Amino acid sequence: MNPESPVHIRQANELDITAITRIYNDLIHHGPTTAQLDPVSLESRREWFQAPDRSRYPVFVAENQGSILGYLSLNPYRSGRRALDATAEVSYFVDPRYHQQGIGTKLLKQALEHCPSHQIDTLLAILLDTNDASIALLEKFGFQRWGHLPGVAEINDHRMGQYYYGLTLKP
Repeated sequence: MNPESPVHIRQANELDITAITRIYNDLIHHGPTTAQLDPVSLESRREWFQAPDRSRYPVFVAENQGSILGYLSLNPYRSGRRALDATAEVSYFVDPRYHQQGIGTKLLKQALEHCPSHQIDTLLAILLDTNDASIALLEKFGFQRWGHLPGVAEINDHRMGQYYYGLTLKP
């Protein structure tokens, strides 16, 4: 990343799927930052990207001079349950080479700006309870810990839990 060139946040397109897949698989390899243990295929990421209603639930990328540094996705929470239509799950992943450079902050800010005009008034983030960097980022934006599932994940013979963090966007 060129520090003199700004990071631009934009909606992802089909051409970004390779970089998105690489970032996700790098994080699986360097883990544990996600409960996913096996690398994902380019085809599975393409199917995920082509989910219906990406205008309401977009994928945003952080880009610097043509390189994708990270991405964030909004996804329906428990799709098909109409009572939860105004709730979305937020997930974000930053290339390990660009951690601690404000990429996650910029992506999450973009998501928060997107939500009100798309009738999303609650955001949930589900993360491993060992992911201190994500916990700090979420709390910086006012997310609160709404739940804990202790010991539900096993990674490399270590048990860890999942946190549910939430933020209500509507007063």
